[in-house]
Amino acid sequence: MAETLRRLAALVGALGAAVAVFLSSGVSAMAAQPSDVTPFIVGGSRVSTSTYPWVVHLTTASGFQFCGGTLVRPNKVVTAAHCTAGDSPSAVRVVAGRDDKQSTAGVVAKVTRIWVHPRYDVEAGNDVSVLTLDRNLPNATLPLASGSDTALYAPGTNATILGWGTTREGGSASRYLLGATVPVTSDSYCASAYPREFAARGEVCAGYERGGTDTCQGDSGGPLAAGGKLIGVTSWGQGCARAGKPGVYARVSAHHAALSEQLDS
Repeated sequence: MAETLRRLAALVGALGAAVAVFLSSGVSAMAAQPSDVTPFIVGGSRVSTSTYPWVVHLTTASGFQFCGGTLVRPNKVVTAAHCTAGDSPSAVRVVAGRDDKQSTAGVVAKVTRIWVHPRYDVEAGNDVSVLTLDRNLPNATLPLASGSDTALYAPGTNATILGWGTTREGGSASRYLLGATVPVTSDSYCASAYPREFAARGEVCAGYERGGTDTCQGDSGGPLAAGGKLIGVTSWGQGCARAGKPGVYARVSAHHAALSEQLDS
């Protein structure tokens, strides 16, 4: 996917330590240092897990944040397949209830099992994954959108995006949880923005035509939420917050059956 590289957070092992590398539009950017306290994501603002208790972030065993996720059962997290494909459960941690990545607030859970959609492919989509945790978390969970939730995907529906990712294209990551509101776009608009890459069957776009507000590197796997449900999983886009290039999210309703099977296992 040369023109629209995914907001990829790949874990790379080196001498027993994992390092996250983020790729976007051919530009590679290492994650922010803990001293980064930039208060704004791309067009967003600082928010709290007390308002969004189901948003979590993924880290390496050493504490390096590389993706986001959504708690959908007390011991189940939905994230992006490209965040976890090829990883062993022992390499990943899930952090809940922690706004500030430098703090010790909240809970850090280990992962006991990773499920990646069997038809996931960087070119073909199906960018969803389920993590099973070693414990039940006390946080509230967010239900999955199903096939009956068509109204939540109507163009113009306001949806919430959340994450600890970079605050501008090619920039550094946020120390704090950031959030923003973006409208769901029509499939035809997204198809015109990404004529060779967008797959309406399993993906949905959200963003302003003028750009300015978007998820970015490090936000992968995080939620696109509307109507009290998880409607999308942050997946990819061309750059970040560019005009005419909305963010692309895995369409949760299209993957409801496969995800539900994993949540009940």
